[in-house]
Amino acid sequence: MRSIEVVAAIIIEDGKLFTTQRGYGKFKDGWEFPGGKIEPNETKEAALERELWEELAIKTKAEKLVKTIDYDYPDFHITMHCFLTKIVEGTPKLLEHENAKWVTKNEIDSVDWLPADLEIIDDVKNLL
Repeated sequence: MRSIEVVAAIIIEDGKLFTTQRGYGKFKDGWEFPGGKIEPNETKEAALERELWEELAIKTKAEKLVKTIDYDYPDFHITMHCFLTKIVEGTPKLLEHENAKWVTKNEIDSVDWLPADLEIIDDVKNLL
């Protein structure tokens, strides 16, 4: 089974969580924490900051690893390192995603999360 390693941003501002909807691929329309693949010789934090710049045109700071998720999809295994992340400059612009929204703790369960992302929702609720 193919294995990929990614980073994901948990961005919380004013009691709301930022989430994005995939605009491409097999999981198109599913909601996720923004992020992406780690390049060779790149730290997890640098990968996350690069991905958020490429996908959302925001400068960020990965502040703290919240949890690492290991999840088996039918076609591949994913290891997802989830970081509490702060926007330090800019407002998110959708360069790759179909949609985005800020959700409250009460709205978080109404989002159609991708399966691996769903694995960290309880941890995220405790941060909100």
